Amino acid sequence: MESITFQLDALRLAGLCSCSPGDQVITDPQAWPEDTHCLTPDKPVLVMLHGWQDNAASFAPLFEPLADHFHLLAIDWPGHGLSQARPDGNFYHFVDYVDDLAQLLSLLPVSRVHLLGHSLGALVSTCYAAAFPERVASMVLIEGLGPLSEPPEHAATRLRDGILSRERYRKRASVRRGMTSFDQAVTLRCEVNALTPEQVIPLVERATYCQDSRWYWRHDPRLRCDSLYRMADGHSLAMRAAVSCPVLSIIGEQGYQSLQLTSEQQQQWQNLSQTRVSGGHHCHLESPRATVEHIVSFASKFKTLV
Repeated sequence: MESITFQLDALRLAGLCSCSPGDQVITDPQAWPEDTHCLTPDKPVLVMLHGWQDNAASFAPLFEPLADHFHLLAIDWPGHGLSQARPDGNFYHFVDYVDDLAQLLSLLPVSRVHLLGHSLGALVSTCYAAAFPERVASMVLIEGLGPLSEPPEHAATRLRDGILSRERYRKRASVRRGMTSFDQAVTLRCEVNALTPEQVIPLVERATYCQDSRWYWRHDPRLRCDSLYRMADGHSLAMRAAVSCPVLSIIGEQGYQSLQLTSEQQQQWQNLSQTRVSGGHHCHLESPRATVEHIVSFASKFKTLV
């Protein structure tokens, strides 16, 4: 996978691409070099969208086997990995990620793409596919479904908690403790996600940097601020119902049990199937072979995918 950079309206997105577009920053669909064989019609384009506080390298075990079937593009969300953070004074509203994705896809020289989203990436994918069905040919959602929602009576408490979390961030924004070594960062990530060092090292390499013999996380600390708003249950249901493309949901056997759909819940989607693989919330890292097999099998059912 080769490094790639996109210029959005207010920041630059970094990512990894299965072809080499060169060193230039992609600013419009015509900016792709003609001699790089990037995103050519011989294979469909699969855009890979990671989860909260992860980065593009969280899909590392999937890159090589999926590259036989797709042109791959994995990006770092704003404030994650090697992408720029949002400008000063801004925070990370969920719906802004949908706008980030819309801006990114407008820079690709193709009219339709296939989306692969994990966790946050899955939630964003669902909302984008609901709003722009003409741009999405299919979706694979790993450990994530429609946007998070809650009853309307929680709105005031949600707003209060979000504002207070921003106040706490502003008080501690200048505090940078860091870690003593890269190995400590790997250990911490293993403990948080119940993964092995081998599974997290690619992700941690892209997520950290060393300065004055201390190691620091790259992700923007503003990401930890609570959301000011969450959709009402009816809004989330409307988003799911508006998705018209084929959808494959992959969940971990030890992942979030709330993602296991009943027959009634599955009928809230126009065209969704669900399967399970071994592992927890990062099941694609724990069971990459099974995850790829499910994706390729799903893709083979649709002529537009092969």
